[in-house]
Amino acid sequence: MSGHGTTMRRLIVIALAILALGALAGRSTRATLPGRVHLGRVPDGGLQPQAVVDNQGTVHLIYYKGDPGHGDIFYVRSKDWGANFSAPVRVNSQLGSAVALGSIRGARLAVGRGGRVYVGWNGSTQALPKAPLNPVMAGDSPYNGLPMLFTRLNETGTGFEPQRNLMKETFGLDGGGSVAADSSGNVYVAWHGRRAGDAEGEDGRRVWIARSDDDGAHFSTEAAAGSDPTGACGCCGLSIFADEHGAVYALYRTATKTVHRDVDLMLSTDHGRSFQSRLVDPWTIAACPMSSMAFAQGPGFVDMAWQTRTEVFYATVEPGTLRISAPVPAPGSGTLRKYPALAANSAGQTLLVWTDGTGWGKGGSLGWQIFDRSATAQGEEGSAPGLPSWSFGAAFARPGGDFTILY
Repeated sequence: MSGHGTTMRRLIVIALAILALGALAGRSTRATLPGRVHLGRVPDGGLQPQAVVDNQGTVHLIYYKGDPGHGDIFYVRSKDWGANFSAPVRVNSQLGSAVALGSIRGARLAVGRGGRVYVGWNGSTQALPKAPLNPVMAGDSPYNGLPMLFTRLNETGTGFEPQRNLMKETFGLDGGGSVAADSSGNVYVAWHGRRAGDAEGEDGRRVWIARSDDDGAHFSTEAAAGSDPTGACGCCGLSIFADEHGAVYALYRTATKTVHRDVDLMLSTDHGRSFQSRLVDPWTIAACPMSSMAFAQGPGFVDMAWQTRTEVFYATVEPGTLRISAPVPAPGSGTLRKYPALAANSAGQTLLVWTDGTGWGKGGSLGWQIFDRSATAQGEEGSAPGLPSWSFGAAFARPGGDFTILY
């Protein structure tokens, strides 16, 4: 009887061990599953959303309303991951001073020290104050003197300060500018344009950056980012980003000799005072593709995304360096994929979002895919119809690994 009891006890121990291993395997499997994607519409039928989550878990969102040639930017925030948003507050102090045409000239959002919100945008033909005039362009042209505008949330968080133009020495604004901020009070606003004495055309365009080290209260006169004579694709946007350690990245499209419209990455480790650069993705085309770029902070890495030809790609940057992973395209095939957005969750998964089938004044559909840390697609490719014209998606990660896309 005792021998039988010993055997039974051994069998029970083995069975419990197998169950425990199974439970651990189950947890491991679940840990690698992609987070769910929650879809939501932009409040009030807004266009061109930009979303940032601060370190307190507040979702900050801006969007565009009005005529695509001269409209307004609105700001809302959510404390429950987008289930409910605050009443909208107009960002631009002058009515009609923002623009949505081309889908790459709209507002960009950053959140810095203490959760303060910063917005930069290309001014419309009605916008004031004006930037310096292009001396070879008719002085009374509504497109001469387009400004790169900036504002920040006021001290009480109830509204935005009067808009400011940050172009002091440059002119010929086109494409889309960008804004970035870090947790130490540094704020960066970037755009591309020309200065007196620069070569004509796109070969003479450069990326310019205005810097602030006092939470956007004051800015330096703009300075060229980098010295390589790459030019800049006139009607393409760019993106600037500050990572969790304060390194600054800028992604833009070149226009060397008009046809070399490559994607280049620039890096600064001295708060935007100097930059190194590297080629990311070459493309030879004698036309402007009107494309945009995106960044996202992950746990220990930075993601970036862009368009080349009819496809969107993303890659991972090793923080504080110009070392990047091999570019990963969106899965499958589409008609014309553009305007990427990114989010990264605490598990290291990346959500890549894009538009498909859009055109000038024409809407399309939204697509997305989750990738794991090794850039392997997780789950099925997602899609949703009904993307409005001039718009795109915004994405952010939620606690527990889920994602939200607003469009």
